[in-house]
This record gives sequence, structure tokens and C-alpha cells, in this order.
Amino acid sequence: FLPHEGDHFRTRLTHTIEVAQISRTIARALGLNEDLTEAIALVHDVGHTPFGHAGEDVLNELLSAHGGFNHNRQSLRVVDLIEQRYPDHPGLNLSFEVREGIAKHETKNSIVRSEFEPSLRPTLEASLVDIADEIAYNAHDIDDGLRADLIVIEDLRDLRIWGDRTADLFEGRGVSGGMADDQKRHLLVRRVVDAVVTDVLKQTSVRLESLNITDLESVRQSRDRICGYSPAYAERVGELKQFLRNRLYRHPKLASLTDCACQIITTLFARLNRDTSKLPPRYQEMLLIEHQAIVVADYIAGMTDRYAERAAQSELVS
Repeated sequence: FLPHEGDHFRTRLTHTIEVAQISRTIARALGLNEDLTEAIALVHDVGHTPFGHAGEDVLNELLSAHGGFNHNRQSLRVVDLIEQRYPDHPGLNLSFEVREGIAKHETKNSIVRSEFEPSLRPTLEASLVDIADEIAYNAHDIDDGLRADLIVIEDLRDLRIWGDRTADLFEGRGVSGGMADDQKRHLLVRRVVDAVVTDVLKQTSVRLESLNITDLESVRQSRDRICGYSPAYAERVGELKQFLRNRLYRHPKLASLTDCACQIITTLFARLNRDTSKLPPRYQEMLLIEHQAIVVADYIAGMTDRYAERAAQSELVS
């Protein structure tokens, strides 16, 4: 949702907070390093563009001649190069394990770099952030979809993610009897998070034992993924994701917002490439060592939705 849609929908920041909360819960239950887990969770989306995946897709196309754009790769670029917090070196000087977590937390699009040994699995902390990310956005997309009236509670009745506990959710009996709609919405979201996190904890514990995972080396050498859903819940989560794709992400109202977001990113990219003097001093310096299109993309990727929208409509970037 674009900023003008309302102040109560999720943003990249609130999503990140939720991912960190879920990640720490799982890490604590499994006896893992909570601080490492939280660090990976907090940094996992710092490379994301304005307007989420819609903005990422546009920048990926605009940078097709320069290797494309990926928000995980951009996150690593931000913490290694773009952030300037110290006088004696660029970046944030993060530990290897946090940086590896950025590169490898999303198993579908891992960043291939020799320093992270592509053939080895990442830490369990990085793997569980990937799962927590999916749990968080599935749950809060239900919440935002209901809040925006793009879906209604009854639409969710037949999803198997609820298991056998549906009467008190959808039939006005038991715990949800007499509840206001917003309370029912919060109950639905809690049920999703609770059910899936519980399943991940149980299944991961089973895999740790069955795969004889006893130390970090055995994690890295494991032939199978360790953190994950049981087969039953993998199907339920897949069904939920398909529902969200069909009923929410492809909703005509959101499609029009996506078109608007794409136009904003395209406009900013064209204007800044025509006149790089509009770039802030830090990015002017980067032009001396980086290709212009990449630096322009760096600047755009660091914008908030609201700033990008305002910049495209004003003389901020003219």
C-alpha cells in the first residue's frame, strides 16, 4: 500500500520489526544465538526499494545491462559500502556471520560470492530468518487485506492453515463470540503465526536430531535444509500463499497502485540519469568509481515510499 492509503498498513520498517520478533522467538526456543538472529533480521531488507517488490522489479529491469537489481544483494552493498558511519572505512563493519546471513537468508535467490562458500549452508540463525520473513508477511498480508476490505473473513474459512480450529474463528462461537471485527482480525493473525511457528519449531527439532546436527560444521555440511515446515504445513502455507496471490496481490486496486509505483521509479531513474547533479554529495563521490546507472539505483533504492512519491511530483528531482 502506498503511504496515502493510510497510516495503519505495514511498512518495510514494521515488517522488519515483526520478522525480528518471530526470529528471536524461534532462536530462543532452539537455543540459538538471539543477537545474531536479530541482527540478520533487522538488516535483511535494508536494500529494498520504495514500493517493495514492485519497485525492485522495475529497478531490476532498468539495470538489466548492469547485472540487474536484487534487494538482498543491495542490502549487502548498503552495509558494506553505501553507509558511511566511520571516518576510516566505508560500511558498518559487520561480522562475517551477519553479512553471510544477508547473502544466504533467502535460499531462493542466494548471492553467489566466493567469500561465503556457496556450497555450504548458512547458519541456522540465517535460515530461520528466511522462515520468519515468510511467516510475518503471510500473516500481516491477511491483516492488511482485511483492514483494506480487499478480502473478508469469510474468504479465509476454507484455508487449511487453521487446522481443525475453525468454529470459534468463523462461526461466532467460543472465543470469538461477540468479538468486534478488528479483534477477530487480530485473532486470525495470531492463529497463523502461532500455528506455523509451532510447526517450524517441532519440525526443525526433528531434523536436528535425524540429521545428527551437533555443531556449526554439521549445519554447514548438511545435505538437507534444517529449518522448515513439516510436509503438512508446507502444503498449508503454500495454499495460503496461493490464496493471497489470487485474491490480494492481483486485486485490481493493488494492480493500479503497482502501476503508479512503477511509473514513479521509472521517472526518477530517467531524471537522475539526465542530471546527476541532483544526487547528494555522497552519491556524487560514488560516480567517480561506479557506473552512473548503478549509483542512481543506489540512491533511489534508499528512498522511502513517501519521499520517492514526493520527489517524482516535485522539483526535488527535476
